[in-house]
Amino acid sequence: MKNWADWYRIITFAEKTLLVIIAFLTAYAVLVEIVLILTERAVKLTDLLLLFIYAEVLGMVAAFYKFRKIPITVPIFIAITALCRLIILQGKGINTIDLLYESGAVLLLAISALVIRWNLINLVNAKESDDT
Repeated sequence: MKNWADWYRIITFAEKTLLVIIAFLTAYAVLVEIVLILTERAVKLTDLLLLFIYAEVLGMVAAFYKFRKIPITVPIFIAITALCRLIILQGKGINTIDLLYESGAVLLLAISALVIRWNLINLVNAKESDDT
């Protein structure tokens, strides 16, 4: 049993170390993006979406340290934002079928976030009704 506990501690330490590294690198990327925006003296929608993605990554790391778990919907929102940013970056010259695939992926992710959220609400409501 001791061997299992050692591996668990090693993996937990590695996970926390990686999350700290991710947080610092994300903060650095935010600073680089802000400097880039300031030097260009122009803010584009893609810049704002990228900063939003960085904010969500930092929020995910913070949620892990506060609640010891990462809400499953946060990575889904990051993926939705990243796909929207990709669609915007590709501009008007995007292939129609690619636009349909990417839009379908956004829709699928949005539906999955809705289903997960709906299941969580039903789970909480069911738990509350069992307690009474």
